[in-house]
Amino acid sequence: MKKYIWALLLSIAFAIPAAHAQTHDLEHIYNPTADAKADMDAALKQAARENKHVLLQIGGNWCIWCKRLYKFIEDDAALKTAMNSSYVVYHLNYSKENKNLPVLKELGFPQRFGFPVLVVLDAKGNRLHTQNSGLLEAADSYDKTKVQEFLKQWSPNALLPSHYINE
Repeated sequence: MKKYIWALLLSIAFAIPAAHAQTHDLEHIYNPTADAKADMDAALKQAARENKHVLLQIGGNWCIWCKRLYKFIEDDAALKTAMNSSYVVYHLNYSKENKNLPVLKELGFPQRFGFPVLVVLDAKGNRLHTQNSGLLEAADSYDKTKVQEFLKQWSPNALLPSHYINE
């Protein structure tokens, strides 16, 4: 019997730090002290090298839906692969400590859609799309098909209508 109690105690001892580590990661998705402009410039350079777009996920560590979106994509291998193969992702902070208002002004005030809000930039920094993430939701989570379509539709490899292509 003592063997079983010790096994149970050890399994609980190992499970608690693992659960805490996962929560800890979700508490630090956004960096309120980051230099958003410098970080975005670095993301744009990386996107240009890798033929990708930049996906800005704007929100804060205080935002439950921001955490849900992050976890939703991180926990789904297909979504994570689709995102990472087409985008350089940057989590742009919006919080009491740092609202990054000058950057958001340049992006057309995307915070008007609530949080998280997604902004797609091409590798030159041109804003291609602002996505209200509420349109990607389903009940108390996100809809995989909607998120997948969003990632596909705004990827650099998406087929553009002919009137968007300069001849």
